[in-house]
Amino acid sequence: MSEPRQILVTSALPYANGSIHLGHMLEYIQTDMWVRFQKLRGNQCIYVCADDAHGSAIMLRAEKEGITPEQLIANVQAEHSGDFADFLVDFDNFHSTHSEENRELSSLIYTRLRDAGHIATRSVTQYFDPEKGMFLADRFIKGTCPKCAAEDQYGDNCEKCGATYAPTELKNPKSAISGATPVLRDSQHFFFKLPDFQAMLQQWTRSGTLQEAVANKLAEWLDSGLQEWDISRDAPYFGFEIPGEPGKYFYVWLDAPIGYMASFKNLCARRPELDFDAFWKEDSSAELYHFIGKDIVNFHALFWPAMLEGAGFRKPTAVNVHGYLTVNGAKMSKSRGTFIKARTYLDHLQPEYLRYYYAAKLGRGVDDLDLNLEDFVQKVNSDLVGKVVNIASRCAGFIHKGNDGMMVAGDAAPELTEAFLAAAPSIAEAYESRDFARAMREIMALADRANAWIADKAPWSLAKQEGKQDEVQAICAQGINLFRQLVIFLKPVLPVLAADAEAFLNVAPLTWNDHQSRLENHSLNAFKALMSRIEPAKVEAMVAASKEDLLAAEAKAPAGNGELAKDPLSAEIEFDTFAAVDLRVALIVKAEAVPGADKLLQLTLDIGDERRNVFSGIKSAYPDPSKLEGRLTMMVANLKPRKMRFGVSEGMVMAAGPGGEEIYLLSPDSGAKPGQRIK
Repeated sequence: MSEPRQILVTSALPYANGSIHLGHMLEYIQTDMWVRFQKLRGNQCIYVCADDAHGSAIMLRAEKEGITPEQLIANVQAEHSGDFADFLVDFDNFHSTHSEENRELSSLIYTRLRDAGHIATRSVTQYFDPEKGMFLADRFIKGTCPKCAAEDQYGDNCEKCGATYAPTELKNPKSAISGATPVLRDSQHFFFKLPDFQAMLQQWTRSGTLQEAVANKLAEWLDSGLQEWDISRDAPYFGFEIPGEPGKYFYVWLDAPIGYMASFKNLCARRPELDFDAFWKEDSSAELYHFIGKDIVNFHALFWPAMLEGAGFRKPTAVNVHGYLTVNGAKMSKSRGTFIKARTYLDHLQPEYLRYYYAAKLGRGVDDLDLNLEDFVQKVNSDLVGKVVNIASRCAGFIHKGNDGMMVAGDAAPELTEAFLAAAPSIAEAYESRDFARAMREIMALADRANAWIADKAPWSLAKQEGKQDEVQAICAQGINLFRQLVIFLKPVLPVLAADAEAFLNVAPLTWNDHQSRLENHSLNAFKALMSRIEPAKVEAMVAASKEDLLAAEAKAPAGNGELAKDPLSAEIEFDTFAAVDLRVALIVKAEAVPGADKLLQLTLDIGDERRNVFSGIKSAYPDPSKLEGRLTMMVANLKPRKMRFGVSEGMVMAAGPGGEEIYLLSPDSGAKPGQRIK
């Protein structure tokens, strides 16, 4: 038998500025399942995480609430820890990036990079809020769009016309924090020389550490040439001061991934058998895995390995990237009640329902996962209650009633026993490769075979016949042994069900290798219901409660500055003006994010006789733009072309919604064809 592996696993750090929702849980649940599988196999697998606790947003929120940033992050960490624990996510350590370990490691890595010549400095001109006494990030500046004169637009992109620009181009700029008019000031900034690691990253990203689709996406960055990365921010800023540079702070994304190391170091101080250097030294034989969402790939697969390389630490064994969560086929929506917080879910439903549903739909790729609430109810009830638990509930009563709870020896179905044993390596490989959906399919196929065999033997009918008691006991003992095998295979996903099953089976905590043995002449404990069916009414109540959460949040929101909101619908236009608008059906041939723009997508549109290039500020609603390709939408085809920083926009697509994540492209009815005019 091979030696146990040494494995360190992390999930992306949740930001300490808000609650955990079901989209977040997609990542932590899949990581936890993989870690539990490794531990079940006898490997040393350590799972660490932390709250990402730095940045301007946390500093400003704490000020707004009248508490210190330290109090805010402590409150949020308590909330996060409770949510994770109740979702059965079993961290070995959940720490904070605002820790002494992280301060020391961030300083160490920075000084090693600096001393090796990988840090540059230069002056940067930015807007400065004279009233607040701080430099302003783009999102903290608002003003009038220099292109279309729309008011109250952010500092890099107009949500009305889609134009992009430098914050200095805004007309009548105002600080979104204080309302003061900002002024331009120069400041010395520090840059990590990422281009120094171009060759290493080109090799590392193609070495099998990433899914192919992720490596292909990163190749776009690498092929276009890497840029130096600004790693500093000016005071006031909640974070770590850069060594030897008073008033200069590490940008939050510099110390966030170092938080993985810090959390592990904090754990090592409490567990002497763990050696920090053995896991993080350059030639370490231990394995290191990061689980992350596709929105932060550049930080984890470009900046992070380059920092580690430059500072003399090991790089990750693999970075496992997953897609986003949608609910009922659409982005999570507060207005529809599908933006569901972890705690709201837990108030209504059992955590293992969601753990199983995620497992049943999670493959190895980076595709988005859809939580279809109707399918969720049906699948959990059918698979877990109707198939797995059903085996135990069918057989336990006959063993207790007919043989005082004692399972007889013997194998009543050798072909099934062999089939279950033969399936174990494939199920293990599926877990190992994070193809949880395949693992669940193979496990449920075994459950189907077991149920079909029991139904064919019909012990409930035999029990009524004289002289058939021995056969009934043999059938039911076999059923319980098959149930035990299924519990072992499902234990990484359903730890509470497994613990309850172990209590019923009267056995010690099961390990993976226990699937190779059987229970014979073994006494069972009394059977209790192991899982109840999901009631659709509880799902409906959860959705309703999520809408109530939104209403409560709106009720707490500040009333604003006393001015009435300007209603764009109050303006009237002449019919002839409206009739002059040329609305066309357009086929989205290609959709992609615009490098360097926070809100823009670049769309290639087919309108029948030609193709148009259109920039649209809808990125927040469609984080995976490739999902738009092949879809029909509507566009204004006779809008005057607009020259933008990233190219010329030759029209405007039509969308509706309140903004942010809730923007919906308008689509024509089925049967429409590209180029058709809309009358």
